[in-house]
Amino acid sequence: MTIAKVEVERFGLTSSKPFDAVVAAFKSAVGQPDMVEFFKQTRATNSFQDLERVVQSGLGRTDLMLFAEFDLGDILRRETGSRTPRIVRLVVGNPLIMKEMVKHVPDAGSYAPVTVLIDERPDGVHVSYDKMESYLLHYGSSEALAVARNLDAKVTTLLSECAR
Repeated sequence: MTIAKVEVERFGLTSSKPFDAVVAAFKSAVGQPDMVEFFKQTRATNSFQDLERVVQSGLGRTDLMLFAEFDLGDILRRETGSRTPRIVRLVVGNPLIMKEMVKHVPDAGSYAPVTVLIDERPDGVHVSYDKMESYLLHYGSSEALAVARNLDAKVTTLLSECAR
């Protein structure tokens, strides 16, 4: 058995914009394919070129797509009967980017696609992202780190835009 300690860097911003506006800005920048249909189409491809075409069709302007959305706040609100908290976890990525990282560091598949957390607090709407580079740093692959840094730049730039 092996246990490795992974130190993670968290990128975070606080926005004065309303929660719904931050979430809408984020979602408008990423593709939102029907995931059941998307995976059905990817499995039906006969070549990498066909697979790439299917993936490209599911991406938004940021070269990312939404894989899943978890309304964590809904569960908490149901428990308390309150209108707060508002917390959403968005799982986003790009299978072609993930492929490049996993090719060099198989464990990258544990960390991708990535998670963005948007939550409403008394001081504003917080957006958080755990940087992929920090997950992969201790593996020592310069190729995977280059891909991770590019992914981090895409996500942090998008979060900065959404928070403004």
